[in-house]
Amino acid sequence: MKVPVSRIRAANTNSPDSSQDFVLYWMTSFRRLQFNYSLQRAVEWCRELNKPLLVLEAVRADYEWASVRLHSFIIQGMHDNFSAAAGRNITYYPYIEPSPGSGSGMVEYLTRHCCVVVTDDYPCFFLPRMLKAVSRRSPVLVEAIDSNGLLPMHTTGTVFPTAYAFRRYLQSSLAGFLSEMPQENCLKEVIPLMQRLPEDLPRRWPAASQADLSNAVTTARRIPVDRSVQPGWATGGSHEAVKQWRRFLIDRLSHYPEHRNQPDENGSSGLSPWLHFGHLSVHQMFRELADHEHWAPDRLGSVRQTRGSREGWWGMSSAAESFLDELVTWRELGFNMCSKVKNYDQYESLPEWAQQTLHEHASDIRPVTYDFEQLQNAATHDPLWNAAQNQLLTEGRMHNYLRMLWGKKILQWSHTPQQALKTMITLNNRFATDGRDPNSYSGIFWVLGRYDRAWGPERTIFGKIRYMTSENTARKLHLSEYLKRYSPEKVRGRLF
Repeated sequence: MKVPVSRIRAANTNSPDSSQDFVLYWMTSFRRLQFNYSLQRAVEWCRELNKPLLVLEAVRADYEWASVRLHSFIIQGMHDNFSAAAGRNITYYPYIEPSPGSGSGMVEYLTRHCCVVVTDDYPCFFLPRMLKAVSRRSPVLVEAIDSNGLLPMHTTGTVFPTAYAFRRYLQSSLAGFLSEMPQENCLKEVIPLMQRLPEDLPRRWPAASQADLSNAVTTARRIPVDRSVQPGWATGGSHEAVKQWRRFLIDRLSHYPEHRNQPDENGSSGLSPWLHFGHLSVHQMFRELADHEHWAPDRLGSVRQTRGSREGWWGMSSAAESFLDELVTWRELGFNMCSKVKNYDQYESLPEWAQQTLHEHASDIRPVTYDFEQLQNAATHDPLWNAAQNQLLTEGRMHNYLRMLWGKKILQWSHTPQQALKTMITLNNRFATDGRDPNSYSGIFWVLGRYDRAWGPERTIFGKIRYMTSENTARKLHLSEYLKRYSPEKVRGRLF
């Protein structure tokens, strides 16, 4: 099956140039060699033009929040791709920028030697700006390919205001896309081998060595990025991603509904870092989950609903449907927003009712406030909040339920809601391995009213924004082991 037209977006109006030497796949977001529509599309061009394939995977040193934690995770993924590409009929070129600006001009140089550029269509962070700049200067066609989720991002122009509204749309529209799956291994297709690299590429922008990739943390520490943010709990790369996914599928999925919100239990999937960096495909996850559930598309057709209900419409077990609501509904809701709203990360993108109620309570007296350094260092009076922040600092993750409380307390302890938003974005994007992602922005902006409704009674500071307290949270959840694990005594020495 060819890559569906709904996944392909021309980023400029130029044509392919068949007189050039190769097809370029510029890998930026879907950093894997399997279940990848972008790679599959590049192979299609290779076959059509009878040209070899050059896969460029690079990591910059100058993006905002660049750190040893993020760099080492990315480089570990590059090592997996280097190994997976060995012996295949492609040329894989890993480039690690040694200092800010060293890689400048590399992609533009390659566009002057390739027939066509295929790259990843990711709607968040600095990547859309980078794609736009390269597409504007490229002399050949640049195609951006969507391999983000089960629903192609550009099939609808609607920005859905709630998960309920988006779920209703999925229930009426998603079935037709479930038969469209990227190939597991498109590199089995026969394409010519590349005989030589463009002359200036290895001289001006040397590829990372196998040793560089094998020692990801050491390599990351040599680069002038934020060295105070050291590696977190997760190892990057497709190999680890698939291992963690299958372990969850076999061992923990059946208990997902009752355990996912309990910090003392290992109930959530924990897969968001690999999903964010494209080391794991949602399509692969869905296919393997469907096999695990002995599911076929006709079961969806027999129970399909358009009421927006979270349960019953997939025709799977309650545990699988609960997981799919997070993986598909909530995750892809963020992609819907980021792909259509330019200021998705700005305060002004909040619903009008949320901005209005926060404005009305902006001058309310805050009984307690903390500055940024106090919040970053988990130095508040609240042991539960501190534990959640300590988990973020040391491991690069935070328990899903506590992330909501974490944001609500930052709103309560900040002088203005705008300051609270800036603090949440900075802390999340600097320390969370899965930060800088559409899903991250969904969670952060949910704290301030996005995807939610007005709540009563109206409260000080919050107004009509949904209210949460540490005391109520502690009564609902099992927290004794979590509080011990992330207490100041336990994490001391691991911070920064």
